[in-house]
Amino acid sequence: MHPLLRAVAERQYGVFTAVDARRAGYGHPEIRHLCASGRWHRLRRGIYVTADELARADTGSRRHRLECLAVLLALDRPTAAISHLSAARLWGVPLRRQQASDVRLTDPAHGRRGSGFLVTRAPLGPDEIGTRGALRFTTAARTLIDCARDWPLEDAVVAMDAGVLTGKVTPAELLDAAARSRRWPGGRQAERALSLTDGRAESPLETRGRLRIVGSGLPSPELQVEIRVGGRLIAVVDAWFDEAAVAVEFDGRVKYTDPWRGRSPEQVLWDEKRREDELRALDIGVVRIAEADLGANWRRVEDPLRSLLARPRPSGRRYSATARERGVLRVS
Repeated sequence: MHPLLRAVAERQYGVFTAVDARRAGYGHPEIRHLCASGRWHRLRRGIYVTADELARADTGSRRHRLECLAVLLALDRPTAAISHLSAARLWGVPLRRQQASDVRLTDPAHGRRGSGFLVTRAPLGPDEIGTRGALRFTTAARTLIDCARDWPLEDAVVAMDAGVLTGKVTPAELLDAAARSRRWPGGRQAERALSLTDGRAESPLETRGRLRIVGSGLPSPELQVEIRVGGRLIAVVDAWFDEAAVAVEFDGRVKYTDPWRGRSPEQVLWDEKRREDELRALDIGVVRIAEADLGANWRRVEDPLRSLLARPRPSGRRYSATARERGVLRVS
């Protein structure tokens, strides 16, 4: 590749246009030949990437980034930005919905649908656009609120919880973005999702489990609570009902199949047993909730949880229970 074209491609994650190629001396016949030979790949009309670069990006997130950039370059509208689900994928928030193939964009002065993309006409201030190299996409706050206006409530809360936990967005930024879109379609729906958001949830399972608890008419628990005895940390429980002294632990399979902090699955299982034994010895009720419990098996969890919450408050506590201000992002 000519150095001039390589320099342009490097600034754009390997993507370049036919205009870029012609400026570097490539004519139409040569461009057609390079594509026919498989050395270049046509992403969209007039938008290309080398086969080597495409192979390196042939994973979900990196390929999606190429597709988004290709649409931006093809539209050539400096006011447009990647948005909604497409921006959520760029931000790396957890997604449960089936991935839409169309690239979503927002433009304050232009709306249209084309092959593989949809541009929504909506207000979009300069402070609601972020950039990463040649990519333009909505900020995390605007992205999450836009998604919450379209998505089922549970999916929206999972995404918002994850955004706050990872530091991609703050609650104040979400509040501001929600206020701006209050009168837009789905604006009230986004506000409902935001009212249920708690960035201390450390996994999608914890978010969905909390929503299942609240949806059953039970009190909303405190999250990430440290249980200490004489200053010694016994446990950090995922959810806590202080009045009844009941802890809820959300058991994701990954805790045992891919443990963090260098522990083996056997060690994790043993540590969990010892911790639960210590909690029960302090007259703390413990309920464990797994992914499979959130569906048809919910009553198997709800009934014992209700019974524990209805018991008389234990007297003479020998421990302290203090909620953390922030959740902990789990890394291997």
